[in-house]
Amino acid sequence: METFLAVLLMLGLIAVSNIVNRFIPFVPVPLIQIGLGVIAAVIPTGIHMSFEPELFFVLFIAPLLFNDGRRTPRDELWNLRAPILLLALGLVFATVFVAGYAIHWMIPSIPLAASFALAAILSPTDAVAVSALAGKVHLPKSIHRILEGESLMNDASGLVAFKFAIAAAVTGMFSLPKATVSFVLIAAGGLLLGALLSFVLIRLSVFIRRFGMEDVTIHVLLQILTPFIIYLVSEEIGVSGILAVVAGGVMFAIEKDRAVSPQYKLQLVSASTWSVLLLILNGLVFLILGVSVPDVVEVIYRDSTLNNFMVAGYVLAITALLIVLRFLWVYAYSLFESRRLKTTRSPLKSQLITSISGVRGAVTLAGAFSIPLVLGDGSPFPQRDLIIALAAGVILMSLIIASIFLPLLADEEETVVVERVSANSELTARSVVIDAGMSMLRSLITENPQPANQPALLEFTDKIDKLCAPKAADDPEAERFRQLGVQAKRSAIAAERSELRRMLENGSIAAPVASKMEELLDHKEALLCKRLDTQIKFSLTEIQRLFSGLFSGRLNGDEGRQAAQNAESARTAKISMCQAAISAVSADMSEENRLASQKVIDKYEQMESRLIEGDGWIKDGVVDDHKLELKLQAIQEQRNTVQQMYQDGAINLKIAGKLRKFVDQLETAIWED
Repeated sequence: METFLAVLLMLGLIAVSNIVNRFIPFVPVPLIQIGLGVIAAVIPTGIHMSFEPELFFVLFIAPLLFNDGRRTPRDELWNLRAPILLLALGLVFATVFVAGYAIHWMIPSIPLAASFALAAILSPTDAVAVSALAGKVHLPKSIHRILEGESLMNDASGLVAFKFAIAAAVTGMFSLPKATVSFVLIAAGGLLLGALLSFVLIRLSVFIRRFGMEDVTIHVLLQILTPFIIYLVSEEIGVSGILAVVAGGVMFAIEKDRAVSPQYKLQLVSASTWSVLLLILNGLVFLILGVSVPDVVEVIYRDSTLNNFMVAGYVLAITALLIVLRFLWVYAYSLFESRRLKTTRSPLKSQLITSISGVRGAVTLAGAFSIPLVLGDGSPFPQRDLIIALAAGVILMSLIIASIFLPLLADEEETVVVERVSANSELTARSVVIDAGMSMLRSLITENPQPANQPALLEFTDKIDKLCAPKAADDPEAERFRQLGVQAKRSAIAAERSELRRMLENGSIAAPVASKMEELLDHKEALLCKRLDTQIKFSLTEIQRLFSGLFSGRLNGDEGRQAAQNAESARTAKISMCQAAISAVSADMSEENRLASQKVIDKYEQMESRLIEGDGWIKDGVVDDHKLELKLQAIQEQRNTVQQMYQDGAINLKIAGKLRKFVDQLETAIWED
């Protein structure tokens, strides 16, 4: 029970960290999660968790690397293969060699093999942590792709080197020729086996589908199990499970591109499921780091053989060494390429950005925790707590340095260019978002080709055309007209709510029907106003409705079933609510708001007319319109697209906010009808 409560609390903290990040976007999410983890550990009855080393790799590394492999834009990365491979392979081994000897020289109590292990686990960079810099600095696309590809490859190379170093530390034996041959065999075997297992599992999914089993939950479950199966089977055989899951992810992406049918519903559910899973896994890694910090600090603090200030100095020195090594490597490659191609060398500022962007993250922490507790002879692993403390410190320092210095390195000229093209970027991104919703809607209509659903696409397109129509965005008169319209709509909704409650008190409408109709009013008002006080009011309304449902004798099951069957009472109630809304808006009409108020009145008169004629069917207080469901699913796909574009670095925080506002306006227009 204690473990369950700890996991539940950490899942809640992941959500809290992302909410906090919206208010302080200049602080990366990983730093917020680390801070929350520290708080959760130091408070009374705080969290204290320990993981088995192998479990940490299986639980976190396998799905994270598999996802990196399947999301990789292969064409772009192929064009940048030279710098990516030099960073992912050459720099990793250079870091292991140079930093390993440097760490052993600085801290003789850490054996040379263990120093190499620490250097190896510090060599992989974390592109997720770079992307988590809250969009404050929009990295150039080429640098972003290089960091993405480097992270995909150096996770594997760094962790394979780490395993060799750990094996040498545990057994006390190491042979460079044997290690080289083993590395090639293990790496090649992992790549081949991972691609083969992924292909077999994909074929299994196709085989299951041919038997008529189209349930998307089964296929998504098989996708989630894929990285764990690949990793465990590869490690059991003796090849690299790390490289195997990377190859499996790439094979999965290739097969997905080759698929004849897009299987849009499966892709949508899969994307949503993986999004949640990856959010949880990345969040848990940094929360576990935060939870572990107090225990690690306490061990270091109580160790009389270690000077606390010296440990902090070691962290700073190792971090500086990694940045300097990375800068020298990038500078040497840039110099070599400029001479070979006889072109101008890349700007020094770009090299500095690439050097500082190489922050450490989840893979480094997972590797540090996977260090075994004992050696082959049963003795404790030397300075294990110190190694974990140094790894955690370097992660923190690299994140802090990147979040401080990357904004300072942003060139003013580049900022001007970004401002000039921001409008065009917003229009391009908006087109992508609109296309995503349209494609989703077309797919849903194709899957469910009922005649009543066919007009949904035309109606959806019409709403988008109206929103995208040329208008003076900065016209104060237009903004004032919009605000007056919102005020009139809120006044109308308040009148509807009062009329609904009056009818409920008089017994002219059943309580379950009234409750559902009030939920619809809440949703409409939430779309019009997203202020905090409005959200608090809605929360209080929900609580009031809950208690009325618990203690009101009218909300029994029989009456609820009777009310669900009686749609006529809902239709009659809505007519009265429309009349009340028209009266309220008319009473508040003035010369200033006459046009905006009349537009709202016209909407309600049209609705009343349709209801009187028997059109506009309402079932149990909620619009019974399958077209509405389809359009709302398309709206959700648009929101997912905005979030994915922001996470991929295609748009910055400002453009993402504008796109979310556009989608909100589209949803409001749909609900108004």
